[in-house]
Amino acid sequence: MTDRDIDRIDHSVLYTTDMDATARTYERLGFTLSPLSMHMGSDRPGGERKPMGAGNRCALFGRTYLELLGLFGDGSVDPWNIRPLIAQYEGLHGCSFGCGDAETVEKRLREAGLSSSGVLPLQRDVETPDGVATARFQAVHLDRALTPEGLIHIARHLTPELIHQPRYLEHANGATHLHSVLLVVDDAELEATVARYARTLGTEPVAEGPRHILPLTVGQMEIVAVSAFGEVLPGEPVPALPYFAGQAVAVKDVSTARTLVEGNGFTVHELPGGFFVGAREARGAAIAFLEV
Repeated sequence: MTDRDIDRIDHSVLYTTDMDATARTYERLGFTLSPLSMHMGSDRPGGERKPMGAGNRCALFGRTYLELLGLFGDGSVDPWNIRPLIAQYEGLHGCSFGCGDAETVEKRLREAGLSSSGVLPLQRDVETPDGVATARFQAVHLDRALTPEGLIHIARHLTPELIHQPRYLEHANGATHLHSVLLVVDDAELEATVARYARTLGTEPVAEGPRHILPLTVGQMEIVAVSAFGEVLPGEPVPALPYFAGQAVAVKDVSTARTLVEGNGFTVHELPGGFFVGAREARGAAIAFLEV
């Protein structure tokens, strides 16, 4: 494997066509959300930045976050080609991994035959205590033909202080960071999918029960065959394959988180070290709360 040039799951991406309802759900789950911020970007290196028909609200933790990505407009502006994904189901359709040097990552992924996007610019205006400022990013996208599960990219934050503002980092549920994202695949595709993520992330997979885990400095990617999915998240649906079935956050105290989540009317299901709320109640993707 390569030296580690990707160090974390930067954020998960949950797609929604009803941002208001999705935001209310995540606030009831105990997350503090940032205000709506609309995206500007380009589909090629050096290209003109244009509106992207999408905006987000985020649960921020300092280095990682959960992104609720709302789609706006009539669909004519969709440079990421997101809408065909959510025609299958609304929920998790993407994941971003974090890096400190997008050029280095882009070179490695291009040479491995995993990406041809180049380094793409992205920006969005965000509210700060001193007024509106422009947050800037760089992104390297994996070729979509290789990622049927959704939009996978590697991001470098150029202005992280504008995203992870202290006023958004405390959450009533005690969440401290994004712990993991779970991908379910057809049994016949398991070996190839694990190998692809290992090449992408530059890390060795580790088997833990039915899960194949790709550990990073912060957070981990988890992949499971559909035949064993019921052992991981019992009773959860599989609307399509491959399927981003859920995500987990680490919390300071799982009992406190459970009391809040149950008190706000959600059904909780026990897990080793925590609990989860199913996709039906959490806007298309299960969310687990783990004391790590």
